[in-house]
Parts: sequence; C-alpha cells; structure tokens
Amino acid sequence: MFGLIIAFQNFSPRKGFLGSDFIGLNNFAYVLKIPGFWRVVCNTLLISIQKIVLNIIVPVFVALLLNELTLRRVKKVVQTIVYFPHFLSWVILAGLFVDILSPSEGFVNSLISLFGGTPVFFLGDKNWFPFTMVLTDVWKEFGYGTIVYLATLSSIDPTLYEAAGIDGAGRLRQAFSITIPALMPTIMLMGMLSLGSILNAGGTLSTAGSSGFEQIYNLYSPQVFETGDIIETLVFRLGLAGGQYSVATAIGLVKSLLSLVLMSLGYWIAKKKANYEIL
Repeated sequence: MFGLIIAFQNFSPRKGFLGSDFIGLNNFAYVLKIPGFWRVVCNTLLISIQKIVLNIIVPVFVALLLNELTLRRVKKVVQTIVYFPHFLSWVILAGLFVDILSPSEGFVNSLISLFGGTPVFFLGDKNWFPFTMVLTDVWKEFGYGTIVYLATLSSIDPTLYEAAGIDGAGRLRQAFSITIPALMPTIMLMGMLSLGSILNAGGTLSTAGSSGFEQIYNLYSPQVFETGDIIETLVFRLGLAGGQYSVATAIGLVKSLLSLVLMSLGYWIAKKKANYEIL
C-alpha cells in the first residue's frame, strides 16, 4: 500500500519512494491527456458488459437443458466436460486458440471455407478481436456458471412440478412458471457481483477479483490495439514496458477505487434484491 505514494510523485527508482519529487495530482491530469485513453476505457467497458451478459445467458440455457436430462451418468459427464476449461490457464488456451483460429490452417476457418465462406483473421482483425475475446471467455467459463445454476435447480421443490403437471402444465409452461422464477435470485446475484470486475474486462463471478488481462495480453497484437486494448494492458505497457511507474500507478489506483465502488454497489443491490450477505 505504501507504494501507492508514487502515484503522486515523479518517481525515480534512483531516488526511491522518499526521495522522489512530490507532484500532487499531476499524474492523474496527465492520464486524461494520454492519446486513446478514453478509447481504452470504452474497450474495457464494451468487452466487460458483453462478457457479463453472455456469461449469464449461456450457463442458464445449458443448465436448463442439462436439468431435462434423465440419465444421471450422461449429465455428470457433460458437467465435467463443460467445467474443465475453467481450470485451464489463458497461457495454455492462448496457444490453442492461435492454432484453432488461424486464418490459414485453423479448424474454424477450415469449416468456414468448406461452406464457401471467406476465412476470418479472428485474432488479427480489429473488428473481430473484441467478439473473439468475449466468445472465448464464455467458452472457458460457462461451465462454472452452469454448475451454480444446476445447484439452484436441484433445490426446487419437486412437488411444484407435480402440482403443475396435475393442472395440465407442459414442460415449457413449467419452465416459465417454476424454473426460471426460481433461478432469478441467483441470476441477479451473479450479475450484481460481476460489477466488481467490469473495469478489469472480466465477466463472471468466477473471475471477479482477477481480470481479463491474462486473456487479452496473451492473444492480442499491435494490429488490434484500437479495439482490444484495455485499462490493464495499457497500465502494463506504460508501467513495465515504458518505465512510467507513477502514471501506471495513478491509473491503477483510480481503477481500483472505482472497482471498489462498483463492487460495493453490487453487494448492496444483491443484499436488497437477492438477500445475499457475505457474513
């Protein structure tokens, strides 16, 4: 925490924390003038919001489908398969996606070509890159959300379905009248708690507290900086690559404070709407 003082200094490693010149809020004013800074903020928010929305919709849909399976062994096998990517590092996954999404030899583009389409450079085209980040993150994390929603579905009283069946309600009607209303508190809770990671380009409760930095840093390139650069990759380039330690710390400090506010807001809404409490 003491190191945060360099956000208010013209920090020099030679002079150290106590010897560097104190310049007040100049670093924060400088950040606002960095070319493309607001574009980076917009990229972060755009990628985060899409991740949050899809990381709720896809797991709910998959959980509803799995809930309809009557073969328990098949259900457990599918759960394990979709949950497995959650444990893989983005360093490993980046290597896989570079091969799978390659415009010349990748599996995805081979399928596109097979059906007469034009190959797409998913990781090198600035228009495709943000959507590729969102979809690959959803692929990695939807298994985690599916497990959470399946746990909620298992807590629904089966007599409600029996009563609905006696009243003549079909499976679709039961889903809209019993299953989805029962899932709503969990859906709201997952959405609200994800607010804390919105400035990290994260997207789910499983990645709240960490960030999308690992994913994007391992997959992006200068060709897609315009649409793929996020706050944390900018901080990395300014701080470690550019040697602007004070400026990078100032950005990180503001981001952390805003994340704290958003996370507190998320917990407050979760308490009000879903009766969720940490303690």
